[in-house]
Amino acid sequence: MTNIIIGKDCGNSPKNIFLEHVTAAFAKNDIAFLLSRVTDDIVWDLVGAEKISGKAAFAAALERVNSVETLELVIKHVLSHGRAGAVDGVRKMADGKTFSFCHIYVFSSVKYTHIKEITSFVIPIS
Repeated sequence: MTNIIIGKDCGNSPKNIFLEHVTAAFAKNDIAFLLSRVTDDIVWDLVGAEKISGKAAFAAALERVNSVETLELVIKHVLSHGRAGAVDGVRKMADGKTFSFCHIYVFSSVKYTHIKEITSFVIPIS
């Protein structure tokens, strides 16, 4: 079970709450939710590692990168404006590793129902 800690100033808009849910879904490996919230032509840039294009490749990458359970997700900040948003925080994994991350999301429209681009900066910190 993933313990999720969200900063007190994060949920101040519906768009920010949506991004909290998306980020939590990454930590909980909720692939069905994530696939329902991305466009068919999603592009996920794992900076320094790989760039993934398309929903099928995105689903396969989620299976691969989330093979270790997340014990704790700390969301420090959520920012959004117009068609973009960002979330930063820390993920503590069951294998003892800890990562600091920043995900930058681009929505398909200002209505923020679907994500068309994700740029992820992930840095091991232990």
